[in-house]
Amino acid sequence: MAVEAREPVVPVADERTLTVLRERALSAMDRAYAPYSGFRVGAALLASDGSITEGCNIENASFPATICAERSAVAAAVSRGNRSFDAVMIATEAEEPTPPCGVCRQVLVEFAPRLAVISVTRGGREARWTLDELLPQAFTPDSMDRR
Repeated sequence: MAVEAREPVVPVADERTLTVLRERALSAMDRAYAPYSGFRVGAALLASDGSITEGCNIENASFPATICAERSAVAAAVSRGNRSFDAVMIATEAEEPTPPCGVCRQVLVEFAPRLAVISVTRGGREARWTLDELLPQAFTPDSMDRR
């Protein structure tokens, strides 16, 4: 079942920033290591401070050790001290724009429940969502409130 794309409720970014995110996500996709699935993915994560961190999927012969592009970008950004994000651009070679997988949605919601999620294809198609549309009723740090 396809997820219906809508314009995010939160402001994404200006067109110049979106263009840079798109270019960086496509570039990251070109560096992906996907010898098993052949499904290369790149991500460009926009931090609230304006910095951009890229990630790509890295597959492994032991499939559970595979890491998605979005989680790769989050890990790199958090390692640099960023924990607040405004948008993620995801690039694939699929015909239709692809939203993040469930595990990536869960990792992203930890830092940005209202994150703007933009997916583009090499062919120029684009879809936009907010993370809370893609992961309604998410399990968040607030879910662990024991009071």
